[in-house]
Amino acid sequence: MIEELFEVDGEDRVVLHLHVHPGAGRTEIVGRHGDALKIRVATPPEQGRANDACVRLLAEVFEVKPSAVDLVSGATSRSKRFALTGVDVEALRGQLERVLDEGDVRPSARRPPARPARP
Repeated sequence: MIEELFEVDGEDRVVLHLHVHPGAGRTEIVGRHGDALKIRVATPPEQGRANDACVRLLAEVFEVKPSAVDLVSGATSRSKRFALTGVDVEALRGQLERVLDEGDVRPSARRPPARPARP
């Protein structure tokens, strides 16, 4: 169930449960790891760089600003919790379902929305 991947913490804040694999070949969301969202990041776990990569990936995938993503726990662990502020819980559920259905989700694999043609 999707609900075990996050906790609702207020009206517009959720805490995602993550299992992070630092130093991977590329940065991507790859699915589930028990009751957590499994993420690979290409950066090594040095001086918080892997955590910063998680922030950037979560901000892009869940369409929030990086400043709205905070590490809550697990700074030096593979099991982490990141809070996303300013999100609609129902929309987040839908985004999680989409992410899990699509499989490997990489920032570079996402296409920007098409621009309307200029007259």
